[in-house]
Amino acid sequence: MGLRVLMLSWRDMHHPEAGGAEKYLVTVAVGLAARGHDVTFRTAAYPGALHDEVIDGVRYIRRGGRLDIYPRALVAHLIGTHHVDVVIDVQNGVPYLSPAVQRTPVVNLVHHVHKEQWPLVFGPRVGRFGWWLESRVAPAVYRSSQYVTVSDSTRRELIGLGVEGNRIDVIHNGTEARPHDSTERSAHPSLIVLGRLVPQKRVEIALRTVADLAADYPDITLDIVGSGWWQHELENTAAELGVRDRVTFHGHVSEDEKHALLANAWVHALPSIKEGWGLVVVEAGVHGTPTVAFAEAGGPADSIVHGRTGLLVDGDDYTAAVRSLLADEELRHTMSAEVATWVCQFDWADTVSAWERTLSRLAQRPPALQARQRAHTQQEWGPYSQKKGRVSGSSS
Repeated sequence: MGLRVLMLSWRDMHHPEAGGAEKYLVTVAVGLAARGHDVTFRTAAYPGALHDEVIDGVRYIRRGGRLDIYPRALVAHLIGTHHVDVVIDVQNGVPYLSPAVQRTPVVNLVHHVHKEQWPLVFGPRVGRFGWWLESRVAPAVYRSSQYVTVSDSTRRELIGLGVEGNRIDVIHNGTEARPHDSTERSAHPSLIVLGRLVPQKRVEIALRTVADLAADYPDITLDIVGSGWWQHELENTAAELGVRDRVTFHGHVSEDEKHALLANAWVHALPSIKEGWGLVVVEAGVHGTPTVAFAEAGGPADSIVHGRTGLLVDGDDYTAAVRSLLADEELRHTMSAEVATWVCQFDWADTVSAWERTLSRLAQRPPALQARQRAHTQQEWGPYSQKKGRVSGSSS
């Protein structure tokens, strides 16, 4: 018998700011629906989106905006809008805190923690509050919940926040095998950046790398694939660095265009401050395109085998790492062959199967055990609920 699954996520795959985290969740949702499970995906509304629709067997409910989606979801729990067997609560920095009001088992999906990103995006004051919410409040509210993350790096960070390791399952991203096409590497040195154009992705580092290498590689280019509110700043930076004519901002592209650009590039640049896994690492790897990322970014240390499928950079050596790949054709070709083999182990069907096992195990927990865990969570939530004027145990 299929499970009734509720997914809580601030964005779906069609949201203008969607990225790898959304692709991961939507792929899991579609995979579970195809296996006979009843999947509801509750997320934010956005211009042009229907409030209610079914896509690939998944029911979408879109209500609220970037911030009020969280209280709206809690109210829906309280009034009994959703009758489900298990909830997947995506903590993308801001937690939904659904265990405080939800009777059924809750899985907290965390791609990565946001300690470095909070002050970068929101400034020091809001950043401190956000990090307190993520690092102190959330572990208390989800104290009896199952966690899922996408990399061993994030698992270690969660343990550092006090989450017991035996409550954390690691379920990697998958990737689609792409049929062989006629796309060839560019004749000139070329880099590609793929992702949302927001400050934490640090695309400026890729722009500075191109500027630093331009004297040695006069025909070097950079393709930037994706969109976001930071694009204007990046265009200004490219102009200030004198590389605007070497950079192409493609915006959103089709899947075929994306893969053609990845296959064309010599190197995939991932200068992001933090990644849970780095789905783009695997997508580039399908085409034998190695990635250069920062070792301290978390997930890339798991999705890249340093020196074999890409390079992990410490400190300020990003330009030097990219230069080493551009200059050494034999290394680049060897790495290309190895990364294409390495990524074959990551399969979306395996990802969906792992999720199905985790959800089925939780849904089969005895009701008495679920009740004790719920009481434990509400007890932990009590001090915070009093501070906020909430009534602890309001789900009963």
